[in-house]
Amino acid sequence: MATIVRGTVPAEEFALARTLGAYPDAEVECERIIRSGESSVMPLLWMRHVDREAVERSFEADPTVDDVTCLSEFEDETLYRMNWVDHVDLLLQLLTNAEATVLDAYGQGNRWQLRVFYPDRDHFSRTHEFAEAHGLTFDVESIRELEGEPAGRFGLSEDQYEALVLATRRGFFEIPRETTMEELASELDISHQALSERLRRATGSLVEDTLLVGPVSEAGSG
Repeated sequence: MATIVRGTVPAEEFALARTLGAYPDAEVECERIIRSGESSVMPLLWMRHVDREAVERSFEADPTVDDVTCLSEFEDETLYRMNWVDHVDLLLQLLTNAEATVLDAYGQGNRWQLRVFYPDRDHFSRTHEFAEAHGLTFDVESIRELEGEPAGRFGLSEDQYEALVLATRRGFFEIPRETTMEELASELDISHQALSERLRRATGSLVEDTLLVGPVSEAGSG
């Protein structure tokens, strides 16, 4: 069964460790990561909260980085294409032997957070075995198997999925609203408070699973 794994990797075992260490407030968000040779990968990434001239000087001194190209620049973020040429063993394993897709890669300070899609649990096991064999760290924070039901594919419980879909179909999110919380709660046979909590947690889960990149706060399920 297809599986999504969230985990962290120390920056010193990954890319841009020197750059992130020099600018601890900087944030890196990868748009995509592809293999570009036998021993390198090519990310398309955003650098945020750091001066462009300063970070580009850091790139020049960073042994993990080569062939940096600035593609776009905005007020507080810059889009780069580059090659990562050192400390990419784990990434190469993900993209080749594990046949994985890196959905999100977010770096700040001394670590990277990854969200990785695997075709099945066996492919994830290959990453785990590879990391152990090569002295690499991939600390798993969560593992979620994508069940056939839509709820499972989007990180929702069945109850959360039911509440969101019903609220949408009844026009709860329209302006003006076409139904009330009380009417929805009655239809679901739960209390107003329970529905409010369910919608809040469902929205948080959906945003975390589909939109949010980087560290996430712990949240319960309902």
